[in-house]
Amino acid sequence: MTRLPIADRREVRQAAARLLRGERRALAVVLVLTALSALSGLVGPYLLGKIVGGVEAGSLTLSTVDQLALGVLGAAALHLVLVRYSALRAARLGERFLASLREEAVTRTLALPARVVDRLSTGDLLSRVTSDVGTVGQALRDSVPEVLAGAVHLVVVFVAVFWLDPVLGLVSLAGMPFVVWVVRWYLARARDAYLAESEAAGDVAEMSAAVGEGSRTIETYGLRARILAAADGTIARSYRARLRTLALRNVLFPVTTFVNTLPAALVLLVGGFFYAADGVRIEVVVTAVLWVWRLVEPMDRILFWVEFLQRGGASFARIEGIGAHAEPAPAVREPDSDRIEVSGVHYSYVDGHEVLHGVDLVVQQGERLAIVGVSGAGKSTLGRLIAGVDRPGEGSVLVGGVSVADLTAAGEQRIVLVTQEHHVFIGTVRDNLAMAAPDAPDDRLLEALRTVGAGWFEELPEGLETLLGAGGVELDPAQAQQLALARVEVADPHTLVLDEATSSLDPATARHAERAIAAVRERRTVIAIAHRLQTARDADRIAVVDSGRIVELGSHDDLVARDGTYATLWRSWHGA
Repeated sequence: MTRLPIADRREVRQAAARLLRGERRALAVVLVLTALSALSGLVGPYLLGKIVGGVEAGSLTLSTVDQLALGVLGAAALHLVLVRYSALRAARLGERFLASLREEAVTRTLALPARVVDRLSTGDLLSRVTSDVGTVGQALRDSVPEVLAGAVHLVVVFVAVFWLDPVLGLVSLAGMPFVVWVVRWYLARARDAYLAESEAAGDVAEMSAAVGEGSRTIETYGLRARILAAADGTIARSYRARLRTLALRNVLFPVTTFVNTLPAALVLLVGGFFYAADGVRIEVVVTAVLWVWRLVEPMDRILFWVEFLQRGGASFARIEGIGAHAEPAPAVREPDSDRIEVSGVHYSYVDGHEVLHGVDLVVQQGERLAIVGVSGAGKSTLGRLIAGVDRPGEGSVLVGGVSVADLTAAGEQRIVLVTQEHHVFIGTVRDNLAMAAPDAPDDRLLEALRTVGAGWFEELPEGLETLLGAGGVELDPAQAQQLALARVEVADPHTLVLDEATSSLDPATARHAERAIAAVRERRTVIAIAHRLQTARDADRIAVVDSGRIVELGSHDDLVARDGTYATLWRSWHGA
């Protein structure tokens, strides 16, 4: 099994810039509101400084003090309103960022070539589209708005203190060298540490999925001790990776706690010294101390969330890595016919080990073609290529002169592959059917259900709005197959590729499914990958695949008369 690549720092920066560019106006509004809230927060301390200075000089009347106090209250109320709206705008911006990221992650995952997915570690891909997306989501929803707001507050406060008194402004920067040092030290180590933690989490997910799927096999062959040892090793690696990130945080946070108190203490100390020497007024010292103390909260906010941003950055790099193998949707023209042409096709799942060797085949519109051969001959692989699920390594698979894989990547469902795997998605009956044609009216969905003989639909409590899957109505295998076939009917492809869609069902269930398949096959070109030769007998033509090549092509009677590979298979099927 392999893992998807991880985006480098440049690719992550470009992706982040792309997200930000998509919300330029909203981001500008957030920054303006945050700057205004920071400025409004400085008004109260400034007026308090005026009160203290006036009282100390004896130049204030009681009414003037009252007016300044009302100004402090008004500034606090304005600050509260601006903080509230800036936080609301920032939260909405974060949610839009998260929605864009989720959609992009799903799109890239679905665009992965089948040959890549077949070799991928399940845990690696699963952890990227679940826990990594969740981590980045929290970073976008919480960390980015908080850090942006904190940074704006820092800039506003530092500028204000310098404007008030340049010397005290320099003193307020005393803690910054410590911040720069600890953040640089942390950032130099954090990315690799968090990537290792995410990778270890993927290994744990992979182990959990493997044990869950293979629990009966583990018990049957007495593999319990071996699997436990492997699980213990995987969990131990995850534990060590988490300890590494914890050690980094144990350096970052104590230093930042010390830095938070240093500027205010130094401004108070230096300001007091200058005040004693008549070098500065008391109101300036009071205002400066109150302003610098306002640095503590945004500094805490930034340094607290910078840790989560690093975790989110590592997860973001893993999500961006999904796109390394994704294939962009190509621009395609409309096919000029429904004729399928397979020319010189070579294909391999693993480099150097070809499964198909120079396959040529033409399927005419409306034809019934059966593809037969022994297990491992390449029948299902050829069917996947004809359906556009994957691309050939060499050669071409065209429909009406256009690449089938390009049509599939562009969202054109002209050829549909129906396999033994029939999935019921969590959602309503309408959701399950309309995904094949989002604009399909209800009449079309209902007609598709009737076409495949899904009489059980009439008994559902809420019709098309009935929830299926976990927490809803559970369908049996025959009903699930009928639902999948109704989805095909809604998609209305011109060609069906049937990869023995009923072979895993029990006989009674298979009979129901075969009747549904027969209804869907009407008016369409059908390519049936037949593991049971009785199915192939009624086809217009039969293509016999052997060792990755089409060795015979013709009708049932013709191939039996040739006494070749097909005739041998036919006699073997009948026990002769």
